[in-house]
Amino acid sequence: MIKEFKAFAMRGNVVDLAVGVIIGGAFGKIVSSFIDDVITPLLLKPALDAAHLSKLEDLTLFGAVKYGVFISSVINFIIVAFVLFLIIKGMNAAKKKEEDAAPPAPSNEEQLLGEIRDLLKNR
Repeated sequence: MIKEFKAFAMRGNVVDLAVGVIIGGAFGKIVSSFIDDVITPLLLKPALDAAHLSKLEDLTLFGAVKYGVFISSVINFIIVAFVLFLIIKGMNAAKKKEEDAAPPAPSNEEQLLGEIRDLLKNR
């Protein structure tokens, strides 16, 4: 059972997934910091000043519904989704370039074999 688990855990897909989850968590923290420290002060400062608040998370409705946290989460999601879209679009473009690239020229051996084939056909 331990051998099977080790074989499962060491497969490339599982390790790649683990790395992706860890990087995704770190990226989520970066995006949250970007929202809290850059977007909110620059773009949402007038709205927060009008509401006499300092953080987006302090926006509430009827004193109980914290819609500021929801807005912050929506902005985080949009940024993460957009970045992932750009990454996947770039990867697809790179794959397409690889597919569109001309096949490599035949090697000398292949050329010689082709000539031999043609000579045998002509006999």
